Amino acid sequence: MTTPDSWQKSSFSGGGDGNACVELATEAHTIRLRESDDPSTELVTTPTPLAHLLHGLRAGTLGNT
Repeated sequence: MTTPDSWQKSSFSGGGDGNACVELATEAHTIRLRESDDPSTELVTTPTPLAHLLHGLRAGTLGNT
């Protein structure tokens, strides 16, 4: 698996170079998420499922089926 060259740190992670960060990188039609204290573990998804997850989190509807 190739690793993206450009990771972006979440604005919610605060300043500095600490290891309490969520990082995101994009490649053609792929989104990669990782936690900076364990960068070898990545969550790989595409925009549509990630958008549905974020919508459910914001709406508080996850698990309410």
